[in-house]
Amino acid sequence: MFGFLQGFAYGLFLSCLPWFLIGIYRPEIAVPTPHPTRWQVLLRYWLLFPFLSMLIWLTSLWGGLGPSLSGWLAGLAAIAVAVPVERAWHRWRARLFGRRREAEAARHHREQSRAEREAGIKTLNPDNPPADADDVVLALGKAKRGLLEAGRPGLAGQADRLYTRYMHVLDVLDHTLDRREVTWQRVRGLAAQVCLNAVDTLDGMAVLSRGMQRVDVTYVKRRLAEPQVLGDDERQALEQRLALVEDTERQLREMSARNEAAMTALDRAAVAVSRIESGRPQASVAAGQAMRDLQQFIDRVEQYSRPE
Repeated sequence: MFGFLQGFAYGLFLSCLPWFLIGIYRPEIAVPTPHPTRWQVLLRYWLLFPFLSMLIWLTSLWGGLGPSLSGWLAGLAAIAVAVPVERAWHRWRARLFGRRREAEAARHHREQSRAEREAGIKTLNPDNPPADADDVVLALGKAKRGLLEAGRPGLAGQADRLYTRYMHVLDVLDHTLDRREVTWQRVRGLAAQVCLNAVDTLDGMAVLSRGMQRVDVTYVKRRLAEPQVLGDDERQALEQRLALVEDTERQLREMSARNEAAMTALDRAAVAVSRIESGRPQASVAAGQAMRDLQQFIDRVEQYSRPE
């Protein structure tokens, strides 16, 4: 056993130099991590594995008749076997984390949908629009589908909120005004125009999102965090890519703010229309006079019911 360990230590130590040279030339061959660098090559084959071989050699000096051939061959092949095994392990972990992220995103989407339903927000299904959907609702559904296909479910939620407010305005109109009135037609047309402008904004957000969908921001930031292994050309390219992503996100925030303003306008329209109904007098007697008359009636009843 000690002879095998001595031979393994010798073979492992001798294999460090060729793997180090290969890794300096092509780090992705010698380092099985997702984003290999030359610093990792240096740490592995100039420090870690030589230290490990020295430790094995020192602990195997207590016995044995000398290094064995089988141990020496096993040490030479150890790194060649360990690299693909570790690479497969990293791929398995990446798939596992990917499934966990997808499950977490699905759970977050379900919780968000449930919270929106509890808050009274109607969910618009682009593949199954309501039977009485007009052109505005169909356009909102199409815009939502575009954002979902671009991988932006958070932004797609604005289509649901716009749909909810648009239907609320129509509901208030139907309960407040007659459809034959000019005011009903005017308010409905203005609400439709506000929603259609918001649809144009949602379509623009989907186009921007699709353009940046394949940019790996995490990789760019990780590479920029390693300035010692970056050349000037690569660093400038990564910085330009990151600036492009930040500028796109800024444009998306500005467009999202415009949609929020549109939703505020729809809320104000619903409140304004409801005030039309509340401003119409339903009683022939003013409130103050009615309460005074009621109080006089109560006083008279009490006088009649008072015992002599």
